[in-house]
Amino acid sequence: MRRLLIVAAGLILAALLALYLLWWGPGPKARPQTITVQEGSSLGSVARKLEKAGAIPGTARTYYVMARLLGSHDPIQAGEFEIPRGMGGAAILELLQHGRPVQRLITVTEGMPATIVTEKIAANPYLTGVVPFIAEGSVLPDSYGYQRGETRAALVVRMQKAMAKTVDELWPKRSIDCAVATAEQAVILASIVEKETGKASERPMIAGVYCNRLKIGMKLDADPTVIYPVTKGKPLGRRILRSELNADNGYNTYRRPGLPVGPIANPGKASIEAVLHPANTKALYFVADGTGGHVFAETLAQQNANVAKWYALRRQRGQM
Repeated sequence: MRRLLIVAAGLILAALLALYLLWWGPGPKARPQTITVQEGSSLGSVARKLEKAGAIPGTARTYYVMARLLGSHDPIQAGEFEIPRGMGGAAILELLQHGRPVQRLITVTEGMPATIVTEKIAANPYLTGVVPFIAEGSVLPDSYGYQRGETRAALVVRMQKAMAKTVDELWPKRSIDCAVATAEQAVILASIVEKETGKASERPMIAGVYCNRLKIGMKLDADPTVIYPVTKGKPLGRRILRSELNADNGYNTYRRPGLPVGPIANPGKASIEAVLHPANTKALYFVADGTGGHVFAETLAQQNANVAKWYALRRQRGQM
């Protein structure tokens, strides 16, 4: 009898040790590993995926049974999860149920043209499929989360829906000083405002100048509209040529009054708001002030004086 008790105790200890190793003990992976859980995945399918990846000791069936007996019955989240080196079965279940999925982001900065957005999405190694055509001004600058394996087309659709929703929300709230007749025109003008200044505080003032010009039929004379047909929104990297200033291509606002035929970038929400709520100003001109901002003028004489100061500063800096 004593011998049987010893054998039984040994078997119980061995079973407990095996249970510990299979469930609470360290996992077999010597390096971190990611696993992607699709929406609606069952515990059984996830267990099979973990077994195939070599992330758990034992079989998927063993893991499933222990998870049901010893783990929480909370649902498993969808998403991509990084399993740290040596993480055991119990900790993996906790991670999948309550942990934070890997957050992958792709950022479209304010004023980024469609050609760069396209290149950025195409170069992302975690997305799949081809990049659809992206119309200029159709995506809202923001940071977008995505899952590994998501299609590039689906990501673009979300970016475009975000822009459409933003414009739909802002357009009805426009002020009476707004000089554009349609939401599409607001996006076009906002794209010019976006490219003209890097200072957020200046956007309403820049918009105010352009709105004043539109109201009196004065040409916008916006350098970014000259550059866009040449580079599709990428930096020019040199001075604008006289031939480019004279080019009549539908975008060049030095050639014709009014707005260009389309946006020249993807404007952010703040620039769209600036166009729909421009500053109350009589200014018709502006020029760089040498500090990253601009100085504004109501008359041509004031503008010429400001331009002379800007040129003198550039000569002093050896830029002319």
